[in-house]
Amino acid sequence: MNGVVWRKSSRSNTSGGECVEVGQISGVIGVRDSKSPEAGHLLLSVEAFGGLLTRIKAGDLAL
Repeated sequence: MNGVVWRKSSRSNTSGGECVEVGQISGVIGVRDSKSPEAGHLLLSVEAFGGLLTRIKAGDLAL
């Protein structure tokens, strides 16, 4: 998307591991794979994104 500033996860590394980027798009949060940005992105509400982060940090998801 043009005009979106994508930020790479602090967990991403230069060795080609898990690379996730997030960017704010018109009041929602976009999530994409930095290795394949042309593949598109997932849009989440700010609330849903916050809930996802909370569950990831709590270890509730088998990632």
